Amino acid sequence: MRMFKASDLPGTIAVFPLPGALLLPRARLPLHIFEPRYLQMLEDALKTPQRLIGMVQPNPTRDRENGLHRIGCAGRVTQFSETEDGRLLITLSGISRFRIREEVEGFTPYRRCNVDWAGFDRDMGKAERDDGFHREKFMNLLSRFFESRGLSTDWESLTEADDELLINSLSMLLDFNPEDKQALLEAPSLATRRETLVTLIEFALRGGDDEELLQ
Repeated sequence: MRMFKASDLPGTIAVFPLPGALLLPRARLPLHIFEPRYLQMLEDALKTPQRLIGMVQPNPTRDRENGLHRIGCAGRVTQFSETEDGRLLITLSGISRFRIREEVEGFTPYRRCNVDWAGFDRDMGKAERDDGFHREKFMNLLSRFFESRGLSTDWESLTEADDELLINSLSMLLDFNPEDKQALLEAPSLATRRETLVTLIEFALRGGDDEELLQ
């Protein structure tokens, strides 16, 4: 996949608010595009050198129903194909997180934002390592979680995956609520994301309770 530097990235990008859909740097997110406004967004993105789309979590507030979380992750369109009924199947490859500065008022049917890439330098570097990761203990916890949910998986592939691929893939795939997904996105390091993921899994295994999950 093409490597980017912060100077390569545009100051304004299209954003796709999709609850629960998490994209992380160096990870891949498959999407079905079928709404006319997002088909237009994809068509416009493909005309640009970077082919970027920013994935963000909606953040409705009392005074703004269509609010957005301030931090999202941009992905490059690296695969796409069309179905017979006109839907597009695409894959976004995570490039870097960004911080929304302001939404751009304009004439596109989709939303666009001015964004800042500063502070996310490691997103465009090499895969992160997690030196404090106790894999056997984590896999035992994960096995209990999957069993409690009646889920199955390819355990051999999970066991062989490197730290970042394992932690980020689970963060993206497991069915947590959008606020929890946002916490996983904003984790400043792979170790912090792993700790957050463990907290979420342990909370789910307890069946949830009234205590605050993420302080």
